[in-house]
Amino acid sequence: PLTTLRLGGPARRLVTAESDEDIVRVVREADADGTPLLVLGGGSNLVVSDDGFDGTVVRVASTGVHLEGTGLEVAAGENWAALVDRVVAAGPAGIECLAGIPGSVGATPVQNVGAYGQEVADVLTEVVALDRAAGEVVTLSAADCGFAYRHSRFKAEPNRWVVLRVRMELEDAGGLSAPLKYAETARLLGVSPGDRVPIGEARAGVLRLRAGKGMVLDPDDHDTWSAGSFFTNPILDEDTLAAFRRRVVERLGSDVAPPLYPAGEGLTKTSAAWLIERAGFTKGYGDGPARISGKHTLALTNRGGARTADLLALAREVRAGVREAFGVTLVNEPVTVGVEL
Repeated sequence: PLTTLRLGGPARRLVTAESDEDIVRVVREADADGTPLLVLGGGSNLVVSDDGFDGTVVRVASTGVHLEGTGLEVAAGENWAALVDRVVAAGPAGIECLAGIPGSVGATPVQNVGAYGQEVADVLTEVVALDRAAGEVVTLSAADCGFAYRHSRFKAEPNRWVVLRVRMELEDAGGLSAPLKYAETARLLGVSPGDRVPIGEARAGVLRLRAGKGMVLDPDDHDTWSAGSFFTNPILDEDTLAAFRRRVVERLGSDVAPPLYPAGEGLTKTSAAWLIERAGFTKGYGDGPARISGKHTLALTNRGGARTADLLALAREVRAGVREAFGVTLVNEPVTVGVEL
């Protein structure tokens, strides 16, 4: 019940920590005892084994939001979507296109959460975290966080860091949004990429887009019983890209152009959703309790009564089908606990 997929077995012990001090204490006790530890935020990016977790789960429930001008400091346990709503109402720009994303604030730098042309790395200045290796609370600058596409130092070293609070520097744009980078958002709002709109309109537009894809939580809609996008968009080097282009021509014909975007020197990003659909896995695919969302091919959903094993079987089928069709291996975005894809 503490994950948006509503999957996974029980924990040996669950502790709800409501302050930085509580979080640090519980983590240090577990580390001193050698007890396996799982740090849980909103559970929106988590796939837990049917066997559960034989250790201590610390549920981060710390609170506190301090917004002064364009400077923002937030406790890790605050709800991210509620934070965005609060900041938009106050006026500063920079995270309005991240509206509606489920989960906690502390998880956002781990995944470098992003959507619709914005990502946390754009505005984050510092992260206060417990360094479990050193046993100390430290402050890391944005440069120290190793941010990349859906990646960070925290994700690379998952058992070392526990995020306690996040600091950001936003923009005073006079009630307007940051420049809209995402073509779909700009088109919906009737402007061109690079334009600004009233910040509330940007938020509302993003929420409309997300809801249409089943990406705004609704307990009555099984399309939202998911972990959001289950696979990351693949990053291809030059050799892999050339091979991918050949496979597209062989499978779909020379008149079909896959979506390709620059991703750094010698690298190109393509769309996982495009790959999944063109490999034959359409919206609503599946006949069991775990199926592809009826609204978005990147979301794998629990239709009610599913087990984690059902979800993983579907994920493996999709991954194998894409690999066979296009020679590209998809990588799961959610964190797995006690299981591997």
